[in-house]
Amino acid sequence: MTLRSLCASGLTALFLLPLTLLAQVPHGGGAPFWNTPGTNMDNPAWPVHRMPGIDLEALRAGDAVTDLVKSAPWRFGQEFEVDLDLADGVWLEMEDTRVWRTQIQAPGALAMSLRFSEFDLPKGASLFIWSADRIEYIGGFDHRNMKDWGGLATGLVAGDAVVVEVHVPAGKEDAVALHIDQVVHAYRDIAGKAALVAEALGEQRGPYGNSGDCNINVNCPEGATWQCEKRSVALILQGAFAICTGAMVNNTAQDGSPLFLTANHCLGNVGNWVFVFNHETEGCTGNTGPTNQTVSGAELLVSSGASDFGLLLLDETPPASYDVFYAGWDGTDEETVQNATGIHHPSGDLKKICFEEDAPDHDNAAGAAVWWIDAWEDGVTEGGSSGSPLFDQNHRIIGQLYGGAAACSGNQNNGQFDYYGRMGVSFNNGITEHLDPLGLGIEVLDGYPSEGCVTSFALDMGIGIAEAPDGVLCGGGEVVIELTLNNFGTDPITSATLGYTVNGGPQQTVNWTGNLNQYDNTTFALPPIEAEDGTTEVEIVVLSINGTQDENGFNDAAVVEFTAFVEDTFNFTFELVLDDYGSETTWEIRRLGNVVYSGGPYEDDLDGTVITIPLCLEEGCYILQVDDSYGDGMCCDYGEGSFTVYDPQGDVIYTGGEFTDSDLEQFCTQEMSVEDLSGAALTVSPNPATGSLILGGVPTGARVTPVDLLGRTISAPLTLGADGRVDTSTWPRGWTLLRVETAAGVHVERVLLR
Repeated sequence: MTLRSLCASGLTALFLLPLTLLAQVPHGGGAPFWNTPGTNMDNPAWPVHRMPGIDLEALRAGDAVTDLVKSAPWRFGQEFEVDLDLADGVWLEMEDTRVWRTQIQAPGALAMSLRFSEFDLPKGASLFIWSADRIEYIGGFDHRNMKDWGGLATGLVAGDAVVVEVHVPAGKEDAVALHIDQVVHAYRDIAGKAALVAEALGEQRGPYGNSGDCNINVNCPEGATWQCEKRSVALILQGAFAICTGAMVNNTAQDGSPLFLTANHCLGNVGNWVFVFNHETEGCTGNTGPTNQTVSGAELLVSSGASDFGLLLLDETPPASYDVFYAGWDGTDEETVQNATGIHHPSGDLKKICFEEDAPDHDNAAGAAVWWIDAWEDGVTEGGSSGSPLFDQNHRIIGQLYGGAAACSGNQNNGQFDYYGRMGVSFNNGITEHLDPLGLGIEVLDGYPSEGCVTSFALDMGIGIAEAPDGVLCGGGEVVIELTLNNFGTDPITSATLGYTVNGGPQQTVNWTGNLNQYDNTTFALPPIEAEDGTTEVEIVVLSINGTQDENGFNDAAVVEFTAFVEDTFNFTFELVLDDYGSETTWEIRRLGNVVYSGGPYEDDLDGTVITIPLCLEEGCYILQVDDSYGDGMCCDYGEGSFTVYDPQGDVIYTGGEFTDSDLEQFCTQEMSVEDLSGAALTVSPNPATGSLILGGVPTGARVTPVDLLGRTISAPLTLGADGRVDTSTWPRGWTLLRVETAAGVHVERVLLR
């Protein structure tokens, strides 16, 4: 064991202290009665529940000891167990809405947070938590925030009294179920809450928050080249304790999957964790920053003590407004790292950055394989920075903070060490299958999205796809693919040679000339490519720039894949009209078990928005399935959503929208419009059926064809007799579609066979 390992063995993990705020992605907009007169907010007529006082002197004495131990969580508050439900508040009537409120006080608290052990709201209801002195509020939280474990952990609200407020449509009060089992009294300033209170009261406040004076805000000039990577870093909060820092990480599919890397020693009940993004100053100085960009809850995918890593999948994808970056990584474990950079939240403070100008090296500490940092040249980490990412000179994560003795000594770095679990070792302990879902076998990946990110390369061209076929091409023909050429390097680019292959054939080359300064981009079209019947894959790579090799080869490739039907095809159309909750709607069109078109989920609050998808279909029959994740269809309680299939003449093949979980229909290209069947409506009984069923409302002689959900005929077509009876005893069990053809038209009915 080396000297540094001996030193480290008594100093293990740096627990990162969390930050504050909203516990989860809110959905309901502003609190409806936040500043509306005449709503009893000024003279509340609801119960007030008072928490016991705290022994601040004793708490501070304990903190003085545990703050020196980096393996201990950073405590910022005291937890109180409570037992509050709807019986502990009052209902108020407001036109067609019912409002429930209760108030909770924690005298002397800088901020408060709550944990709901039961959180169940019907669609249309929302919950807000606001400070009684109206400094701030969080919410609204609605049915989309309900979790598998049944509860909800919230972030902090400034002040020593909060009001919990639920808005629910009249008549749905009985569908609300809430139970608060924990109140956190924050007595130390987390996320600038004390500053927020002071500002509201017109008081002066200090310049930095909780961390030492030697820390560097991430938006100081030193962090100018790390503005993409900083957006990956988030702080973790649970109850009255700070857990750790971590970072969103990219995967080879580059699909924005919410993968989150932190340290193994930080792990606990990750379902209760709150992840806070973008808590940072706008400039170099100050002690306040956004605290309302949060996600609540996660699932542990894999972890290992061998390199002290934990990889999580967040319960919700951070919305686009958070502008999250998915950091790249290097799992080669090669000792060619030239320098290192850490981004973290020390002691619950705003986001900070630190720099190691020398090369870190391999070592072992506290039972794990680590990168060893002798001393930071600029900035430092503190208790509460555990799990934060370590980046190499290529802006890729090579590890996450495990432990160390680094800290501020006044306004200077104390010159002590830190150590980080190694990404290369994590690659041998289960992380690969999640970071490389495509199975490409690569060990290095850049961040996503990369546009506008600063790099340290002189010559670096990145390519992307500007325009390419989307969906299925009818009739084949020539295809033109337009590329985006980006200069991510510091030197101008005046020429480039690109290579491309079609379906693995011989490589062809094409040259580009122009003038791209750093961060400039342009579009460039490849020569036309003949679309073949079926799937065509085009791979494009950068072969050289300015007559020499690109210094960064990891953004030099792009792939385009499209499908073409060169035989006879039909131009159908699928039209989707969204309701209020587009996030619940998904759909797909299948033929012979293969998905040929799909879509969703969509954004919420876009009721009436029309989405039109042209369909290029080969001759045959197709299964259309439209799903609603909440189980109330697309119409008509929360908007007028619907879907319609049109034939090439613009006539309606099928239309729907009123269903529960799923609507499943079959249509075929050989029939154009579908008219209503003459006589009574088609009925199937019994449904579910066992050995036989009876079709009603259908004339004798109708042709009935049973089809499974893959679009395959499961029995020869039969001619309906006068009694309408159909023998199903030999058909497979499960869902079956009955295609009924008469002289008047075609109808499809779904039946469950048991």
